[in-house]
Amino acid sequence: MNPEAVVATLNDLIETSQAGETGFAMAVKDNREPGIAEVLKDGEESCHAATIELQNELRLLGAVRRDGATANAAVFRGWISPRTVPVARDTKLLLEECERGEDYAQSRYERAMKVGLPESARAIVESQYKRLVGIQGRVRLLRNRYPATEIRTTFGRPERS
Repeated sequence: MNPEAVVATLNDLIETSQAGETGFAMAVKDNREPGIAEVLKDGEESCHAATIELQNELRLLGAVRRDGATANAAVFRGWISPRTVPVARDTKLLLEECERGEDYAQSRYERAMKVGLPESARAIVESQYKRLVGIQGRVRLLRNRYPATEIRTTFGRPERS
């Protein structure tokens, strides 16, 4: 077990969870469909809880959260920056972005589970991974209920059809 790799891995998951919380919070705010609000709120709360659990684990391991966190986790969630999607976000697009973000988070957790983590950290990461996969599945089911998103471009500006 490499202590530096453990700390780097947990910090990466903290960044990913914080980005997820922010992304889901924005999705809750942008959401116009009452039927999906619960899933989005669950995602936000799960990411918040994951961040706290990971930060506590870092403290228990005698490490501290590094300052100046990178933007790696934020890059995958286009909905963190409203300028990334210049059109009004409909339900399908919102769910697609949530799903894309959860796909990225899943890859980060799968990578973390390959690192030689202490047993306490491994248990936390595996538990969070299971929650993430559950929320991801719920988002995917909701996304499949909506018709495909169509965006036409007129004079260089996206437009809803």
